[in-house]
Amino acid sequence: MWTGSLFLGIAAALLIDRIAGDPEALWRRLPHPVVLIGRAIDLLEHRLRRARDTPARERRMGTVLISLLTLAGLACGWFLQAVLLALPLGWLWLGLAMSTLLAQKSLVDHVEAVAVGLERNVEAGRFAVARIVGRDTAALDGPAIGRAATESLAENLSDGVIAPLFWALVLGLPGILAYKIVNTADSMIGHRTRRHLHFGRAAARLDDALNWLPARLTAALVIVAAACSGRAREAWRVARRDGRLHRSPNAGWPEAAMAGALDLRLSGPRIYGGRPADEPWVGDGSPAIGPKELRLALRLADRVWRLAFVAVLGLCGLSLW
Repeated sequence: MWTGSLFLGIAAALLIDRIAGDPEALWRRLPHPVVLIGRAIDLLEHRLRRARDTPARERRMGTVLISLLTLAGLACGWFLQAVLLALPLGWLWLGLAMSTLLAQKSLVDHVEAVAVGLERNVEAGRFAVARIVGRDTAALDGPAIGRAATESLAENLSDGVIAPLFWALVLGLPGILAYKIVNTADSMIGHRTRRHLHFGRAAARLDDALNWLPARLTAALVIVAAACSGRAREAWRVARRDGRLHRSPNAGWPEAAMAGALDLRLSGPRIYGGRPADEPWVGDGSPAIGPKELRLALRLADRVWRLAFVAVLGLCGLSLW
């Protein structure tokens, strides 16, 4: 029965996030869980780092940081899950808690904003895409803006939806909370900059490990979803060929699958921190991505969400049989 309540809670979380997302009225009054996670990471970084640390000590302290926060997330998640499931309609309360750690609606809204911006002019599209990518956007033209948004959609479909869902299915609220802590730490300190090259190494590697299977599962779901347009075979071919080309060991898989599914060409040269990066191209189609192509990508991502939701409903049925 406990397992059935857990799966019902996960299904509820998917629906709540899809409908409500992150309501601004609520999070203006209360700190979002990810904001609290970010504050904890920042606090520990300032406590653990010293001005003249050696690289070895920075790596140790970075490992201490991510270990403490991950263990704390597992413990807090276990306690909160036990409390919520003991309440009447506990699965619904659990779903509400989990929904704050999913990002499907937020992702769709941000990518749709890029499409709307591009329909107005390049400047509006550039402004919208700057909110969801880490690269320099000042020199991006319309097609490059579209590519950046599509790549962000593919990567965050894994990081923001399928990966947290996967860890929720494996460990419940402790799993999704611990995953979100690691993923947030990677985004804050997992960069190869002078400041975080050594201190953030443990967070970056743990994030890679936690995303290894979910990224490939996301690519598989994209391939299945592409069957609706008759491009599942192409999505599979491009994912196998180009999935390893990305600088990340994981992000390239959903990105390549989406490129093959939509007959697009993604990635390619771009600028990070003022420095050009000669990234390889992914896919064989057109690199000219505009509002129409962005909405096709959003439609594909929606089919992936539906497949995941049906799978969770199936697990609910089996657990309550």
